[in-house]
Amino acid sequence: MKQRNYTPIIVILTVLINLIVAVLYFMPKNHGLNNMDLTFLPFFNAIMNSFTFIFLLAALYSILAQKNIKRHRGYIFAAFTTTALFLISYVTYHAMAPNTHYGGSGISVPIYYFILITHIVLSAAIVPLALITLSRGLNMQVAKHKRIARWTMPLWLYVSLTGVIVYLMISPYY
Repeated sequence: MKQRNYTPIIVILTVLINLIVAVLYFMPKNHGLNNMDLTFLPFFNAIMNSFTFIFLLAALYSILAQKNIKRHRGYIFAAFTTTALFLISYVTYHAMAPNTHYGGSGISVPIYYFILITHIVLSAAIVPLALITLSRGLNMQVAKHKRIARWTMPLWLYVSLTGVIVYLMISPYY
């Protein structure tokens, strides 16, 4: 099987995605669309994160319990698809909507910020990890794929699950 070099696309996507998300945090919001209610997008994001989580679990089960590479690959592609839809929605929302601040109190505040900060840091890390893992799987570099997938899968599951948790905790304040 011919090996493809995915390194340039992995580097470009990693830098581009993480740069766009970082810039959105500091960028002034587009006020030209003030009459648009974009509060449905965070809910959509949570739905996409939920599907990503489910697809990742199904992919894990397919490969570990059933040894079904074709099904595993299909679920991984589904997880990448829902993640891409999430990213498009996330970028759209954060380019146009004002930031929402957590309004909880008491013990929920440090819990929320712990979950949020770990989610943000690991979501930046998961971009190259997921892409490298995918490229090794596509190139059928099984040993290398397994080695990195042991890190990528739990981290990606954590990122997708905490995305939903962050939404549930902050949704009353939209």
